[in-house]
Amino acid sequence: MIIREARLRAKLSQGELAARVGRDRAQIARWETDAVQPAFETLLELVHACGFELDFLLVPRKPDAAKDARLRRDLLRSPQQRVQSLLRALKD
Repeated sequence: MIIREARLRAKLSQGELAARVGRDRAQIARWETDAVQPAFETLLELVHACGFELDFLLVPRKPDAAKDARLRRDLLRSPQQRVQSLLRALKD
């Protein structure tokens, strides 16, 4: 989902992104459809090739029972499912 979003924002086709990173277009498609999960380093490379940075910020937080329950539930989901959920929440 992140790869597709970055590629579309950069107005690139899958083939153009593949050429930029020296990969096959079919591999880009597999990553975008979650058929295969790229390594984190590969994800960064793809996002950079689209002209973007992938930024994370860690900040201390106060305990919150509702958030803690949601965190326990989310830990049962795959990392890609969690990222997709976050991206959907950003679009809403």
